[in-house]
Amino acid sequence: MNTPDPLFEPLALGSLTLPNRIVMPPMTRSRATQPGDCANALMARYYAQRAGAGLIVSEGTYISPMGKGYAGTPGLCTPAQVAGWRGVTDAVHAAGGRIYAQLWHVGRLSHTSLLGGQAPVSSSAIQAEGVNVFIENEDGSPNFVQASAPRALSTSEIRAIVEEYRQAARNAIAAGFDGVELHAANGYLVNQFLDSQANARTDEYGGSLDNRLRFLDEVARALVETLGDASRVGIRLAPLTTLNGCVDADPVATYTAAAKRLGEIGVGYVHIAEADWDDAPDMPLAFKEALRRVYPGVLIYAGKYTAERARDALRAGWADLIAFGRPFVANPDLPERLRNDEPLAEHDRDTLFGGGAHGLTDYPAYRGVPDRA
Repeated sequence: MNTPDPLFEPLALGSLTLPNRIVMPPMTRSRATQPGDCANALMARYYAQRAGAGLIVSEGTYISPMGKGYAGTPGLCTPAQVAGWRGVTDAVHAAGGRIYAQLWHVGRLSHTSLLGGQAPVSSSAIQAEGVNVFIENEDGSPNFVQASAPRALSTSEIRAIVEEYRQAARNAIAAGFDGVELHAANGYLVNQFLDSQANARTDEYGGSLDNRLRFLDEVARALVETLGDASRVGIRLAPLTTLNGCVDADPVATYTAAAKRLGEIGVGYVHIAEADWDDAPDMPLAFKEALRRVYPGVLIYAGKYTAERARDALRAGWADLIAFGRPFVANPDLPERLRNDEPLAEHDRDTLFGGGAHGLTDYPAYRGVPDRA
């Protein structure tokens, strides 16, 4: 008797049935059409090639012009941007896939050259020292530069950004996405409210843990209300990674409370980004089990998982889905390679950000099967 492979057991996510437990997570590739930051036919081909994933989460997609932090990234706030993403979602659905839009506001992780000369905005006027962002020089060549010093948002501006998230959710549905994922990880705007050392506010959005959770709470509720179905909303968190200068004094307490709050709101999934750099410490099992206890929905984990580590996590029960980031870059047929224990191709680091089809859509399937695009 063959033991079922936990990676290939279906899972219900609201009205969606995911055919496997393999997620393609958001990965910035900086190929949006310029000017206009629109998703395009090349991106449609890229995502459709990977439609064998149980769920695809799009690359980070900015919700407003002030939410942009890197050159070449797509937006979801103009009619042309919505139309561009419609081409992507149609291609993914035609290939049998499912795709959520990751809604992104970078906050302080931007540069004045990307914002029409304006300073970035954040919970507080604290610069992310030593953090670089991707821009283009005047001749179009890529460059990484120190993120500009931000200014603190007023309370009225915070409420206006909540409404920008609400409108982005409407735009995502108009663009044909199956749902949305709020990017609340990796040092971006929501994370800048959550983590104590990035938030020096003394009003209702800062200080106590409950206050620091307020912005996450308001945005999550706005997305659920707008979509009318909590299962169509996911949240990405990075509890212990300290990425991009965001550090919390007590991350276990902060992120256990965040997960509990998201469970009370009823969002469909929480997507946990683990540290994935070389020699990064493992996230303690006790913390993962604590998240499982306080959050009743679907839990996704991402962070250098191998097929066997993924299977072990699913069998243990603290994970429901596993996201494979870098492997999806060079392996458009990743689920089939994992199913058949076939070797994985290595990606070309020099083609990750910007450029054209090379390093995006020209990685072949292992068995030479025609791609899904």
